[in-house]
Amino acid sequence: MGIEMDSIFRLPVRVYIEDTDAGGIVFHAKYLHFMERARTEWVRSRGVALRSGLEENISYVVQKLGIHYRKAGKLDDQLLVTAELTAIGRVWMTFRQEVIRQSDNELLASADVKVACVALDTGRPRALPQAMSALAATEQNNH
Repeated sequence: MGIEMDSIFRLPVRVYIEDTDAGGIVFHAKYLHFMERARTEWVRSRGVALRSGLEENISYVVQKLGIHYRKAGKLDDQLLVTAELTAIGRVWMTFRQEVIRQSDNELLASADVKVACVALDTGRPRALPQAMSALAATEQNNH
């Protein structure tokens, strides 16, 4: 589903009417949805099953987010949403993400997103599962 080049994962996304405001401009919060999908597909593309994590009482939450909106996306735009692992800790991973309009390669938004691993039942931090730690370590070594 996604496109892999170097260590940067790219997910194609089209802007639908549901993603826009009354003027056909992408609503600011939708960029976060697009980025969430790209991170999820990044994990899936590397063979880590998210459903099994839920069965093991594991969840992931956005702990910290910094976003820069640069240009407006519009109805029917075709976008590439990137996800690149940039750092890892015992209970967290940080991603650099971008939303790029394909037609003119224009950067629409960029973000740094820190995702923490938590116990689903308590919401308390917990160590990344072995599969995710191994995946993240492999990614870091490929930089």
